[in-house]
Order: sequence, then C-alpha cells, then structure tokens
Amino acid sequence: MRGLLARRMKFHLLGAFVVSMGSAALYKFGVAEPRKQAYADFYRNYDPMKDFEAMKAAGVLESA
Repeated sequence: MRGLLARRMKFHLLGAFVVSMGSAALYKFGVAEPRKQAYADFYRNYDPMKDFEAMKAAGVLESA
C-alpha cells in the first residue's frame, strides 16, 4: 500500500492530460476550423451593396 496515492496520481494526471488534449484537438478540427472556413467562404463572394439594396427593398431599413 506504500506509494499507492503517488502511483495512482501519476496515472490519472497522464490520463487527464491525454483526454484534455484530445478534446482540444477534436474541438479545433471539428468546430473551429470548419467555422473559420464557412466565414471565409461567405465573405469571399459577399457584396454589401447588394445586401443593402435587398434589405432596403424588403423594408428592413426604413431610414434609407
């Protein structure tokens, strides 16, 4: 029983580190990168004047 806490703590710290790094990588490549790509694709062909004219025609912008 001597040293049991230290051995178990090493195992659990290593496991926690591996799980946290895996979760971070999964979030980065599963959520953040596709989101950045979606924004880049949207703004690549975005025409603000066309969007403004569409909102003005729809009556969203009453002051314009």
